[in-house]
Amino acid sequence: MSGIAYSNTGSAGGFHASESLSSSDTHETASPGEIAAGVIIGRSSEYFDFFVFGIACVLVFPHVFFPYLTLLNGMLASFAMFAVAFVARPIGTAVSMAIQRRWGRATKLTLALLMLGSATVGIALLPGYGELGHYAIWLLVLFRVLQGLALGGSWDGLPSLLALSAPPEKRGWYSMLGQLGAPLGFVVAAALFAYLYGALSHEEFVEWGWRFPFCVAFAINVVALFARLRLVASQDYERMLEALELEPAPALELARSGEGRNVLLGALAALASFALFHLVTVFPLSWMTMFGVDSVTSILWMQVLGALLAAAAIVLSGKIADRFGRRNTLGTMAVLIGLFSLATPFLLDGGSAGQNTFILLGFVLLGLSYGQSSGTVTANFSRRLRYVGAAYSSDLAWLLGAAFAPLVALGLSARFGPVAVGLYLLSGAISTLAALGINRAIEAKGSDN
Repeated sequence: MSGIAYSNTGSAGGFHASESLSSSDTHETASPGEIAAGVIIGRSSEYFDFFVFGIACVLVFPHVFFPYLTLLNGMLASFAMFAVAFVARPIGTAVSMAIQRRWGRATKLTLALLMLGSATVGIALLPGYGELGHYAIWLLVLFRVLQGLALGGSWDGLPSLLALSAPPEKRGWYSMLGQLGAPLGFVVAAALFAYLYGALSHEEFVEWGWRFPFCVAFAINVVALFARLRLVASQDYERMLEALELEPAPALELARSGEGRNVLLGALAALASFALFHLVTVFPLSWMTMFGVDSVTSILWMQVLGALLAAAAIVLSGKIADRFGRRNTLGTMAVLIGLFSLATPFLLDGGSAGQNTFILLGFVLLGLSYGQSSGTVTANFSRRLRYVGAAYSSDLAWLLGAAFAPLVALGLSARFGPVAVGLYLLSGAISTLAALGINRAIEAKGSDN
């Protein structure tokens, strides 16, 4: 491909490919800023959907779908459903890649986001256990599976395109822009729940108030769908994606190529960040509701403040990565998350002040690490397999690091105390450092050859 130069930047630049489009390729094509806008809009809508479900796992589902269980067991059952979507996500990725190869990127994205929105509205309209019995639970599982399949299908390659079309000296900056969707989606979801929970009586909230955020999620998905279709369906974007070979190669080809190990390596390299992700967004609400002293609305507003700090930290991570390299940034953040894990039991047992410190400090560390966790081993994939490799690496990172985090953390901490949360975080930090070390060794061996 003319105009594409490939090099592995090693420890100085972190994990990314340094391909760039030549002036002839980029003539009259979209700017990185326009791509960034599409990425942020798309990611914010997806994260809003998932945070709405996560918050409802604590405040709603134990009362509506599991009233026959204790509050703790109701939350654990709800968190098990929360994990179901992340199990279904790789399946959604595989199916959607086949759809894209046959009917195109725009068709795949339309089907995925319509499925996501429809499943979310289905949850909003679903009668509870009192009306349908166990059928209500199975329908909730079905809708959650559909959400997971849809999220796998929503992969559009725009984050990779954003990183590869950005100026080489600003790759860390542009890589972090897509990650801003996480705190933005959480801020809207948590603020909406905080308002409704505070404005309504508990009976009103459980009966109908909780359904409103799920309906809002559908409206946001419609707006995001048109915003993203405007990008991916244009000839300019299609040309840029084809020039960088960001196309959906079959998963079987990835497995047979010998590059499948890079999927696992990419997932482990981001594990510290992904393990922390749901432990500061979803888990604290459950822990503090069960064992804390603050009100639900106070916890949610504190988390909103934390998410705003995370957004600022994500922006800062771009500056840090461009100066010191993405690998150095990720490694340093993994060490800091490891240290944070040692303080976690004391903070969660430290009353209101300690728990609020856990939330705020955790969100800051999340922003600094998550801001550079996207595509951490992209350079290890050949050009043809980079699109599917990045998608499956992300799926596996969510599955290993984040899917079961609220369930495991609440279940173990309820039995053994908050030290279990610290050990869970520590395991993620160790996995990240090990993956970074392995990748460095692979690069060194490659350069020797």
